[in-house]
Amino acid sequence: MSMQELKQKAWIYLENGTFLEANSFGANGTVVGEIVFNVSMSGYQEIMSDPSYAGQFVTFTAPEIGNVGVNAEDMESSAAHAKGMIVRKYQERYSNFRAEGSLADFLKEQNVMGICDIDTRYITKMLRTEGAMMMIASTEVSDKAELKKILETSPRIEDVNYIEQVSTKVSYKHTQSVYNDREFKYDEAPTPQANIVVLDFGVKTNILNELVAANIGVEVIPSSFDGDELVRRYNAKEIDGVFLSNGPGDPLVLKNEQREIKKLIDAKVPMFGICLGHQLLSIAHGYDTYKLKFGHHGGNQPVKNIKTGLVEITAQNHNYNVPENITEVAEVTHVNLFDNTIEGLKYNDAPIFSVQHHPESSPGPKESRYIFNEFLSLIKR
Repeated sequence: MSMQELKQKAWIYLENGTFLEANSFGANGTVVGEIVFNVSMSGYQEIMSDPSYAGQFVTFTAPEIGNVGVNAEDMESSAAHAKGMIVRKYQERYSNFRAEGSLADFLKEQNVMGICDIDTRYITKMLRTEGAMMMIASTEVSDKAELKKILETSPRIEDVNYIEQVSTKVSYKHTQSVYNDREFKYDEAPTPQANIVVLDFGVKTNILNELVAANIGVEVIPSSFDGDELVRRYNAKEIDGVFLSNGPGDPLVLKNEQREIKKLIDAKVPMFGICLGHQLLSIAHGYDTYKLKFGHHGGNQPVKNIKTGLVEITAQNHNYNVPENITEVAEVTHVNLFDNTIEGLKYNDAPIFSVQHHPESSPGPKESRYIFNEFLSLIKR
């Protein structure tokens, strides 16, 4: 069966009134989500399996998607969490020695929509001008008025606590690591120089790998954690610090998490946060986040390290940012050179620091991996 025969018609309606017709190569159905664009030139499987994309349709600016297939090793979590992907051209005929199947089959297995044969340049320019917005895509409904009605009566991304969907339900130890950019599993985990708890708001696998590679013992726990219990464990020297992971959605929705993190701050537990973790630390300190117009999504974002003066090319995936007045309680350590937004903080009166970008990459450049070793240095001090 040809690729054309495998495709079905798909219809898209955006909340600004844009109505588009395309083809579908993934799961069928009718799905509502927020649409964003990602400028990475590779790594579509890692992006689709990143829990931070829960609730979103990802428009890829790379014109050819699917050409390297998919494989189990490139998963950043146990499933694909994005609502769907939108691409200019889907390539069913993949060619890569690591490939274990096609992207289309993967999306169908994961019940994720794939939309192709559409002008992604037009969509990206529109989002850049008007900002990220809600949309609906369907292989079942072609009527514009009906799609509009469904979209208007559906919850917005800021109304949903996606953390509850993507966080682990049980605690577990993580011992897999990275070595010379090749993943491996220890037969027996090495003796760590420090032990931490990872608060799982939607953590990527490669973040855990990098923590272990920095000689840190990793225990991952659900987002429904008890701050008092973690403070007790820290005072009893059962753990040396806490890591706050990346994750999806609006951080202002996470009231319980904010309250429990505040207990850790008050107890001066050493902490390190990435992306959503970075934002939650800001909110718990009393500084609410705000939403960027279209967010930062991709693997080519220049960030300046204020301490060294060096520019790091970073991987990014966030729609929200910490406010400028957080300098009342923290020192800015990193700045995004595209828009001068804050990318890193070191808090003044506690052993806490955080970054907005993704030092673990996957996909993306690896220039910021040193940050995991800085966390080890912090908790050893």
